Amino acid sequence: MTRFTMTFTAMPEDIDILGHVNNAVWVRWIQDIAVAHWEAWAPQADQDGSFWVVTRHEIDYRGNVAEGETVTGETWVSDPPRGARFDRNVRFTGSDGKVRVEAKTTWAIIDRATGRIMRVPPALTELFLEK
Repeated sequence: MTRFTMTFTAMPEDIDILGHVNNAVWVRWIQDIAVAHWEAWAPQADQDGSFWVVTRHEIDYRGNVAEGETVTGETWVSDPPRGARFDRNVRFTGSDGKVRVEAKTTWAIIDRATGRIMRVPPALTELFLEK
């Protein structure tokens, strides 16, 4: 598969006292793109049987985004999972081509029926791992 992308536009409620997108909004956008990627690519049976939770965010802020500006979010999985966890890469780029925010987030897969963490199934690894 290729990388997954979606666009985000900074709304008035996303802006902090400094006049740019608040750090908490970037975290929300990271989650939004990850969930959208999962919902777009994962088979329905996997979505019905499991879900993902964040265990770690590592975020680098490289530039600001003001109200009304749009960024393109891009996400991909570059490394195989480690048991129940894998790292997801996320990058937000402005219309000028400059990176505003980059992140590496760690996610764990949970079995819906038991509420327990489970190993990432090989079929999902194949589906999401960048080749």
